[in-house]
Amino acid sequence: MAAVDKFRGTATAAEVAAAIGHACWEAGHDCIEIPLADGGEGLLDVLGGPNRRSVVTGPLGEPVEAAWRLHRDTATIEMALASGLVLAGGAEGNDPMEATTRGTGELIDAALTAGAKRIIVGLGGSATTDGGLGALRAIRSPARLRGVELLVACDVTTRFTDAARVFGPQKGATPAQVRMLTGRLERLAGEYRDQYGIDVDAIEGSGAAGGIAGALAALGGRLLPGFELVADELGLHDALEVADLVITGEGHLDRQSFEGKVVGGVALLAEEYDVGVAVVVGVADDDVRDRLPTWVLAERFGLDRAMREPLNCVEEIVGELLAERTPDR
Repeated sequence: MAAVDKFRGTATAAEVAAAIGHACWEAGHDCIEIPLADGGEGLLDVLGGPNRRSVVTGPLGEPVEAAWRLHRDTATIEMALASGLVLAGGAEGNDPMEATTRGTGELIDAALTAGAKRIIVGLGGSATTDGGLGALRAIRSPARLRGVELLVACDVTTRFTDAARVFGPQKGATPAQVRMLTGRLERLAGEYRDQYGIDVDAIEGSGAAGGIAGALAALGGRLLPGFELVADELGLHDALEVADLVITGEGHLDRQSFEGKVVGGVALLAEEYDVGVAVVVGVADDDVRDRLPTWVLAERFGLDRAMREPLNCVEEIVGELLAERTPDR
């Protein structure tokens, strides 16, 4: 089975899974392909891909066209496509004091208008530290969320009032701005408690994406580990029950890979089902590469080829690992 994350900047999770599947087929093995994500960037693609587009307010106020998905009564929204740091021009182009989640709220509002009864919002890659205030103001009549299942995919445990300190610098905030943003989050936590009766700062993960997680929790949203949400949506547990070997991977294996990310999550589930694990990555940090049987593209093919031809490299290295390894249960 191929259960992989994207190789950031070089290949999507679906492309990597397909490359692994082809290598397995060439070696005479059947392969279930399950592209995965940790709830942030790439969530929309692995849950079926976009089939709708809406023009919404970008992170710095400019209009952007954001893709999202509505299938039956379930909407899937990827925050980075409406309020992402990339849209703001990275940390250098961002205005951390003004960056807004309004566009993400507008997508939620569009999903409600379209009749969604279940809304999945993937957090990650945001430009914002507005505590989700922009999103809340963009949702016309939040009462429409009553009776709607709002699932919020997070991959961090940061609390609401810690969001600026933890994430602000990577979004371009200076130390002085971090202090001001923290003060704003503290005031918002009090406002949300008074208005909605929810102490957002007491909720683990409420600081995700600059605090929008806490704002959505105040509206009745349920914060869930992103990998677990995706695994449940895609039937990963059922697939592992019939697998002999699971090949997982991502672009860069590091400590965070084992803290709510795809590789660590797949490894834990595989252990639960007594399934062997192999990891294929672009590059790997020395302090984690021995935690699992790991094959590293950059070491086998050189960094230049691994970046230029990642899918060919994946196919080749998977063929080699299948030849030298006997899957065990």
